[in-house]
Amino acid sequence: MLKRLVFVLGATLLAFAAAAQPMLYQEGKQYFRIEPTQPTNTPGKVEVIEVFSYACIHCANFQPVVEQWKKTMPKDASFSYMPAVFNPTWETFARAYYAAEAMGVLDKTHGALFDAVFVEKLPLQTVNDVAKFFERYGKSADEALKAMNSFGVRMKMDRAKKQVLAYQVDGTPTVVVNGKWRVTGASAGSHEALFKVVDHLVRMEAATLPKAPVAQKPKAAAQKP
Repeated sequence: MLKRLVFVLGATLLAFAAAAQPMLYQEGKQYFRIEPTQPTNTPGKVEVIEVFSYACIHCANFQPVVEQWKKTMPKDASFSYMPAVFNPTWETFARAYYAAEAMGVLDKTHGALFDAVFVEKLPLQTVNDVAKFFERYGKSADEALKAMNSFGVRMKMDRAKKQVLAYQVDGTPTVVVNGKWRVTGASAGSHEALFKVVDHLVRMEAATLPKAPVAQKPKAAAQKP
């Protein structure tokens, strides 16, 4: 009886101690709710999007952190980028992003464009400047210009502009989780801490994903006597 009383008392004290501790991550502090929640494009996955710009030095500094996280990202998550357009120069870089995607060279050019802007300090102010940059990756300036001015790229640009506004993004880099939550390095405490918050949100959102139906084993055929 005494042992049971000690056990119950100990469990109660632990519960009170846990309740007294502040939550590690809290809405309104480390992350913020997007209202209304925005639709996602990755059924069965928790959608993680980095809103960025090649013109943003903070995005350039954040990129190695993104690449490291992508190697260990939760299996329930999907990841993609969305360029922000806050001024004409940023619009040029957004065109560059979608053009690289359309030409199939995005994996090669994404990090390289950050380096071109902030390490090499190339004068990439116009679409013509950026078109010449793509020559490094086997694409002629004419081909790059055609891609940057294509209908498909314009459509994606228009969608991104509207979506960034709907996500209530006011600076980059910002990470959006499942169209519902917004996280920045400032809110998380640092760029390195940002993805710890993202992992927390992914776990939280993954718990709400529809569960795949369990396959039923076929019934054995009745044997005739």
